[in-house]
Amino acid sequence: MIMPAVKRIPVTEQVWKELAEMRLAGQTYTDLLAEMIDDRKRRRLEEDVRTWNRRNKDSYVSLSEIKD
Repeated sequence: MIMPAVKRIPVTEQVWKELAEMRLAGQTYTDLLAEMIDDRKRRRLEEDVRTWNRRNKDSYVSLSEIKD
């Protein structure tokens, strides 16, 4: 069994309360934070895709058009 490193992250009392309210029954803070990280990464990726799709496609050249 691998023992996780114990780290302390100082947070305000308000943030601690809000985190506690977000936890599901039996869910660890590690699980909650991992879920929040995954959600944030997913939102960033979705925003990157939206940004990419809004770009002017006429300003790009296909790879087959590029000559050495």
